[in-house]
Amino acid sequence: MSEIAEPVDLAVGRRLNPDAVGWTRRPLHRTALPWTGRAKRWEYWGIVTRRFVLGLTIADLDYANLTQVYAYDRLRRHEVSLNTTKLGPLRPGLSDDLPPITVSSGPLTFADHGRGTRISVQSERVTVALEAEGGDDALGVVVPWSPRRFQYTLKDPARPLSGTIEVDGEREAVVAGWGVLDRGRGVWPYRMTWNWGAGSGDVGGRRLGLQLGGKWTDGTGQTENGLFVDGRLHHWIDDLQWSYDLEDPASPWTVTGPDVEATLTPFHRRVAKTQLGVIASRTHQAFGRWSGWARGGKGVEHRLDGLVGWAEEARNRW
Repeated sequence: MSEIAEPVDLAVGRRLNPDAVGWTRRPLHRTALPWTGRAKRWEYWGIVTRRFVLGLTIADLDYANLTQVYAYDRLRRHEVSLNTTKLGPLRPGLSDDLPPITVSSGPLTFADHGRGTRISVQSERVTVALEAEGGDDALGVVVPWSPRRFQYTLKDPARPLSGTIEVDGEREAVVAGWGVLDRGRGVWPYRMTWNWGAGSGDVGGRRLGLQLGGKWTDGTGQTENGLFVDGRLHHWIDDLQWSYDLEDPASPWTVTGPDVEATLTPFHRRVAKTQLGVIASRTHQAFGRWSGWARGGKGVEHRLDGLVGWAEEARNRW
């Protein structure tokens, strides 16, 4: 599993560029994709603050596009879901260029600028004006299922937030919050299941970002797993073992491997379903606090106790 240090094209014609397979510490993949009807592009921001949890999605699936705003008020235990699904590709589409990029759809806008990203939601029930600090390492990985089926993913956790969030008239001036960017570009099989876990926070005077994946990368020779310590990525090469019970919303999620033993204890679980002809998905997403340990540079173990974030299983037909 090689680290890539220079810009590279993800695809050559209709096939994966072999030189693109590997991982990066910053966005280096130019992701122009052939039109196959199977291309997927998305920008997702997961956000946890003292009061709110947000999930913000702009997705282009070639034959359909999705805009999703999810908000959970931790104080009132109150959920808001604002979802729009339309047939046909997103117009204008999501950028395949290297950052900085700006993407918009419906009430959502994500705009890179300087060393950060502006996150905006303008809707009747949810209004967001946040700045997510950037400039540190991010984990980019190309997953090769076959020469014609492949995915570039960029995970960027533990980005400090400032700004405001308002949900159904309840407003928070964000003084302690974290953002996680998930960027995806690829050509997918019709059916796929994945696990994803993320955690962010300050522990023992260090800013930690936890990034965990599973199922969809297993056996490909690539992983999206690692620990960020004060903005520096420590990438792990091993597949991880996930344990959880979807029938019990309050039960813990446990992820283990040679470099990590982490448990998420939920304070809330979201179940999201989509059924639109050939498109179907079901996601169980548990939000909570992490505990355990993970290994950073030079084998140093870092406690994860108190990191906030989520763990999920997603099953898709798309």
